[in-house]
Amino acid sequence: MTNYKKYVLFASVLILFACNNTSSTSIETKDSTTTKAEKPVNQSISFKDEKLNDVYISYLALKDALVATKFDEAKSAAEALSKSLINTNVMGSILASTYTIAKAKDIATQRKEFTNLSNDMITLFKKSTLSSGTIFVQHCPMANEGEGGDWLASEKKIQNPYYGSEMMECGAVIEDIKSK
Repeated sequence: MTNYKKYVLFASVLILFACNNTSSTSIETKDSTTTKAEKPVNQSISFKDEKLNDVYISYLALKDALVATKFDEAKSAAEALSKSLINTNVMGSILASTYTIAKAKDIATQRKEFTNLSNDMITLFKKSTLSSGTIFVQHCPMANEGEGGDWLASEKKIQNPYYGSEMMECGAVIEDIKSK
């Protein structure tokens, strides 16, 4: 019994240390990326159809709000994205997803619907002509209770919108959408 207690205590200390170490790394990573990398990277991406630039920028604002676990900002970003989509004459399920996110009662619902939105956005941007830059399709295998979830980013660095600071770096780049 004494060895068991020692083992449990040792394992608890290791888990606490690992969790604390991970969260401080995530915060440092998030802060440095937000201030240094995002703005210049976003400006280097452009589409032949200029209206899609606004759609992409609005999508990134929504993704970033979910990464930061900011419910109200995600609602506002979803509303802005829906306006950009309407200006581009993009309708259907992609627009319905933005409404669902904007009207959601909690961030869990927003994140769940973000999967559908991202899948539609990936399809939209693959069919579009990218004039400059590269868009990275990223994937978290743990999102949506293990079903996985994809999203778009302007850089290879993973910032997970499905878990935010809980698992900021969970995911991988699975595909590139490049200019032609």
